[in-house]
Amino acid sequence: MAQRPVFIPSPQGPPWVEERIIEFTWHPGFALSQARKSIESLHQGARKDGIKPILEISSKSPNPLGRQLSAFQLSLWAVGAAGTPMSVECAFQGSKVFQEGGPYTDLYKASSRQAKRDPRIRESGDLVKFQFMGTDVPTEPKNLFYDWLYLMALNLKKNSTLAQSLLEYAAFSDIAFNPRKSINCQARAAALYVAFRRRGVEMGNLADVGFFRSLVTGKAGPRGVPGPANSPASGVDTPGAPAGEQGSLGAHDLPSARRARDPARRAPPERQLSLPFDDLPSADC
Repeated sequence: MAQRPVFIPSPQGPPWVEERIIEFTWHPGFALSQARKSIESLHQGARKDGIKPILEISSKSPNPLGRQLSAFQLSLWAVGAAGTPMSVECAFQGSKVFQEGGPYTDLYKASSRQAKRDPRIRESGDLVKFQFMGTDVPTEPKNLFYDWLYLMALNLKKNSTLAQSLLEYAAFSDIAFNPRKSINCQARAAALYVAFRRRGVEMGNLADVGFFRSLVTGKAGPRGVPGPANSPASGVDTPGAPAGEQGSLGAHDLPSARRARDPARRAPPERQLSLPFDDLPSADC
C-alpha cells in the first residue's frame, strides 16, 4: 500500500487547506494507464473516507480539466514576439535566484518540461529568493511563491472558466506529489484557491504578495476574510464570486471609495511586494 495526500479546502482557518493522507494501491510503471490506475485507487480510498468529488490535477489526470489545470499547462500570459504562453511552471523555475546565478528568465519562453529540467536549476547553488518582474519574493513560507503564481493564473479572465470549475469539487489530488520529496503541489494550490473563493476573500487583493503572505500565514485576520454575514457557505456547491468578477489582478483596480467604505477589505500596509499584473507587458520579458 502507498500513501498520498488529498487536499481539502477548509471551511475554517488558517490553515486554509486540510491535507488528508489516504492509503491506496500503487500501480508501478511509467505508462499512463498505470498512473491512472493509481489515481483511481487513490480516489476510491478517499471516497471511503467520505471525500468526493475529487479532481486529479496533473498531466496524468483522466479528466481534461485536471490536465488543463496542471502547472505545466496553466498559463499566465504570452511572452515574446510569437506570443508563447508562459506556464506557471516556467514562471516558477525562471524566477529562481540562487547563490551562483539566476533568475534565468529565458525559461519563461521554454516549454514547461525544459524549464523544470534545465541544468542551471540544479547547478547554481542554494535557492536564496525569487525575482519576478523585478520584484523580490522570499522563500518562506516555502510554498508561498508557487501558490501565489498558481492563484494569479487562475485569477486571469482568460482562465475564469477553469477557475469556476474548481468550485464543483470537494478535494484535489496530484498523484506525482510525494510530500517526503517535494514541497510545492498544484493540487494544494487549487484547494487554496477554492478556500479563498468560498470564504469570500477579495481575490483582486491577491496580486499583492504581501497581502497573500499575510493570508496564508494567518496574519491578515478580517482584512482577508469578511465577516460571517458576508461569508458564503463552505459546501461543495457554493458558487463563490461570479466568474465575471474575477480577473482583476491588482488591488489598485478596486475603487478607492469602496475600500474606504469597507475597511474590513482593505489590503494590509505591506505593499512592497505588490505586482500590478494589468500593467505587465505581453512582449518579451
